[in-house]
Amino acid sequence: MQITTFNPMILSKNADEIIKLFEELGFERRHQVDNIDDKDISSVRMRYTGEDGKTFHVDIARVESLPQDMTTMRMNVRDFDEAYEFLKGRGFKNARGEDHTVDSASARSCLMISPSGFSIQLTQHIRKEDK
Repeated sequence: MQITTFNPMILSKNADEIIKLFEELGFERRHQVDNIDDKDISSVRMRYTGEDGKTFHVDIARVESLPQDMTTMRMNVRDFDEAYEFLKGRGFKNARGEDHTVDSASARSCLMISPSGFSIQLTQHIRKEDK
């Protein structure tokens, strides 16, 4: 399995406040995706570049339906099906129900929950060569 990125992701009703906090820490907005899964969900990718050139990322998603904030790990992979089966084989469950994915022109994703309760936002970005 090829992992292309791995970083924290915060899901919250109060995403604007969290984004502001990370901006105050020196993170910059990289891009935003709106209307995810045809719902009022948006996600902002942020990046911090240190003086030594090292970069760090955090994704912050506005999800109105959550009763409280949730922190997960975002794992981007080259082959979604391979990674999905790998996680399922280790007891992870799809949070939205068996095999439900969020598909768009640019990505395929789902939230996977481990047997002990931690989660991974599994994502494959669709590249031109994948089409």
